[in-house]
Amino acid sequence: MWARSCWKLRVADTLTLHEDPRSGNCYKIRLTAALLGLPLATRSYDIMQGETRTPEFLATVNANGRIPVLQIGSGADAQFLPESNAACWYLAHGSVLIPQDRFAQADMLRWMFFEQYNHEPNIATLRFWLRFVGEAKLSAEQRAQIMAKRMAGCAALELMDKHLAARAFFCGDGVTLADIALFAYTHVAEEGGFGLGDYAHVRTWIARVEALPGFVAMT
Repeated sequence: MWARSCWKLRVADTLTLHEDPRSGNCYKIRLTAALLGLPLATRSYDIMQGETRTPEFLATVNANGRIPVLQIGSGADAQFLPESNAACWYLAHGSVLIPQDRFAQADMLRWMFFEQYNHEPNIATLRFWLRFVGEAKLSAEQRAQIMAKRMAGCAALELMDKHLAARAFFCGDGVTLADIALFAYTHVAEEGGFGLGDYAHVRTWIARVEALPGFVAMT
């Protein structure tokens, strides 16, 4: 049984998340911190207004012009860690969110790589295009990709559903970073036009994650 009190992580430096709160990738980091009981300050940016492309942001936070970025410490000694799954790993190091068993740990990474390669580019992209950009404002090239991304996203959800038919979480005996990485965009997949009603095991798993002690909603 997952319990926040079963471990203690001490982080000497303050933690600040540079984020757009509408982003599932940013939410992964907030959810990881919440499940672990870690204090996490936030600084919000509006990616629709280009706030992560300013000279100041590029020079001080992330030269790649993207969020999320986890800032560790402050002032001249601050370190900045881009990429959502890397930031989640940093926060969860030494905790029950990363299995100790060698195979289970590798299996967790497998699902985190799956999320970035098969899941997020389709499910998250369609959510962004359809909810925040609007189909009428998409380029002809983007509109031409919608059907292919929908098919690939449905394939990812189907694979997840089959995997969850015989288990409560994605790997090992309890919740791991694999679940957090996949939960972020899966639970809002309907905003991108994906019907979660077709995936009963995924829906049960979503409810299971939402019932975890310390869980926080996306917005």
